[in-house]
Amino acid sequence: METYKFQTIAKIYNDFQAKFAIPRQSSLLSNFYSTIVFEKKFRDINALRGLEGFSHLWILWVFSENEKKEWNPTVRPPRLGGNTRLGVFATRSPFRPNPIGLSCVKLEEIKLNGSNGPEIIVSGADIKSGTPILDIKPYLPFADCINNATGGFASSLQDKCLEVIADEMVLSKFPESKRQNLLEILAQDPRPAYQKDSNRIYGFSFAGFEIRFQVNQNVLQLVDIQPL
Repeated sequence: METYKFQTIAKIYNDFQAKFAIPRQSSLLSNFYSTIVFEKKFRDINALRGLEGFSHLWILWVFSENEKKEWNPTVRPPRLGGNTRLGVFATRSPFRPNPIGLSCVKLEEIKLNGSNGPEIIVSGADIKSGTPILDIKPYLPFADCINNATGGFASSLQDKCLEVIADEMVLSKFPESKRQNLLEILAQDPRPAYQKDSNRIYGFSFAGFEIRFQVNQNVLQLVDIQPL
């Protein structure tokens, strides 16, 4: 079997410090910003020449926290409750023969100067902070946007947002500039699809804080926010 060796060209940094609560697809958090910092070998402004003309980018990255060594031809998509098995190539599961992710993000800014420059600021990434990036490619609207495309089983799984109740005293513990992103994350229901215990208090880390919440039917109650 042929194998290939790839290099990490960059890493992405943002407020997602753990996998829990990361959006299930890119572009769901349109105002959530990430910074792409190139490895020293690839910090060359010439490699970005012409990139400013594109509005969106494709990011190819590594599921670096996927510790599963052997591949399986079927997986259990979380959005189907974790019980239904489908073919791995019919899903976007991280448990793949090659643990490679693909995300479409919006190009917000290219910073050419600075100690780590050039850097790329993007929005809408569904990627954990510190994740290795393998490649960056421009999004081409005339080729990448397919009219009348079908989405298979995923078409029936479009997330319905939860109603979020957040007490002002609790929310005030969180930086004001990041509150809208937090509320959008909570509205998307960060819980695994197979966990529906209304008595359970869930928690995840985001932007240096531990976020705790509870869900009853379609209402999410923000319980507490504490610095990590």
